Amino acid sequence: MLLVGLTGGIGSGKSTVADLLRKRGAVVLDADDFARAAVVAGSVGLRKVAERFGREVLGPDGELDRRKLASIVFADPAALSDLEAIVHPEVRRMFADGIQENLDGQRVVVLVNPLLIEMGTHRDCDIVVVVSASIDTQIARSGARGMDESDVRARIAAQLPLAERAQAADVLIDNEGTLDELEDEVDVLWHQLQDRAAAPV
Repeated sequence: MLLVGLTGGIGSGKSTVADLLRKRGAVVLDADDFARAAVVAGSVGLRKVAERFGREVLGPDGELDRRKLASIVFADPAALSDLEAIVHPEVRRMFADGIQENLDGQRVVVLVNPLLIEMGTHRDCDIVVVVSASIDTQIARSGARGMDESDVRARIAAQLPLAERAQAADVLIDNEGTLDELEDEVDVLWHQLQDRAAAPV
């Protein structure tokens, strides 16, 4: 198994890169999916979130109001740290379970995590891939998904700067161009990953 860490800031295109790798045969484990699962209605995680941030972060259906919670934590570093202390252990456990299920053979397993480096998970990876885009591009892409510019800027400010991410990267994918150009970059990456996965240890 080849363990690949994939990271990038909001709106950088890391999810698109993950989808392209999945289509080529990679097993993709996504921290955002795990983080959502950690706070589903009725979960211990959601109970802890409500205890810390108040019931106003819950919708009328008992589900987490993600926009409300985001408006709190991305404006307050201490609140963000508290949320991460609740969610990150569960995300780490789900990653470990997913890795354990895919240990055999020449599989390429991709861990998609915007906080890969901040959580230290990159140290467990064979290869770290960072997807980059300019702040203007990040804002435009996130805006196309319905996010306010101020919310996007707050998230960018709360995330590791690209220069620091790039220092941890084995591969840097520049995602300023077209989808076709990104596909070409992912094709090159996929061949590299397959070669590494097939190489004798």
